[in-house]
Amino acid sequence: MTVLILAPERDFTADRVVVALERRGTPVARVDTAWFPRHAAIDARLRNGRWVGTLTAHGRTISLEGLRSVWHRNPSAFAFPAELSATERSWAMSESKLGLGGVLASLPVRWINHPSRNADAAYKPVQLVTAARCGLLVADTLVTTVHTSVGDFVDGGETITKAFGAASIIEDGGRKTTFTARVDGEDVADLRGLAVAPHQFQRWIPKAYEARVIVVGEHIFAAGIHARTPETYLDYRNGYSNLSYRRLDPPDIVASGVLRYCGELGLVYGAFDFVIRPDGEWVFLECNAGGQYGWIERAIAAPITDTIADQLAQGGTP
Repeated sequence: MTVLILAPERDFTADRVVVALERRGTPVARVDTAWFPRHAAIDARLRNGRWVGTLTAHGRTISLEGLRSVWHRNPSAFAFPAELSATERSWAMSESKLGLGGVLASLPVRWINHPSRNADAAYKPVQLVTAARCGLLVADTLVTTVHTSVGDFVDGGETITKAFGAASIIEDGGRKTTFTARVDGEDVADLRGLAVAPHQFQRWIPKAYEARVIVVGEHIFAAGIHARTPETYLDYRNGYSNLSYRRLDPPDIVASGVLRYCGELGLVYGAFDFVIRPDGEWVFLECNAGGQYGWIERAIAAPITDTIADQLAQGGTP
């Protein structure tokens, strides 16, 4: 029985999981969906209520009924021939997602994580409500397109804003990135764009440090993240070279909360971010169902890769 890894062609974290599975003698196949349709193909037939057939990629044939588990590791977008028109490309993208994606998503195997669960868990407002329901502290948050609401919220205390989704865009031939930003009176006076799309505003949480908590099944790995500069104190993504780490044991209420959170959203894997206040209270920020862990694994010498490999090798029905 084979483990299928859906990951970008260049992904060092996926490389490490492949090696860990090979050490266990577990057959593994790695596919990037960007290979489809030029270097990959699907051939599936519905038989007795299950899809059977093959997925081929770069000459390798993978039996659908021979899969034990799938790791959905943020694979790249489908890549279609350049001669397709914009309309044809849009049609092909939708059909590929629903066709190839639909066949794979229906397979009765263990997923880390199932793409539908990842999609549900990507909504930040859903994350905050779920975290609160699971006993985790959350920041006071405003989601709005109304100018006066922003002014009222900012008047109530220190405020930050951050994106709901990806923190970067491609524009003017380059990548532009925005992380957590403080909001002050000058920002409130100029809220151009607020009415175009909902924005997220949160109460600033005074922090002693931050933490990333990785959940894999029932296993929890946590690292304290300590900032050395004002920029990384605001958002540690502003400079990884200006951080230090130490391994942590989360409080029981946090440990039980993240496990319950993953259970409610159907996640086998989750990368949680917390602020730890000076009084020691942990405040939930977000959970990325496909979040990176490689740099944390190295920093605290945690066996995260081996734990993921064990889950994948175990297989089983979802």
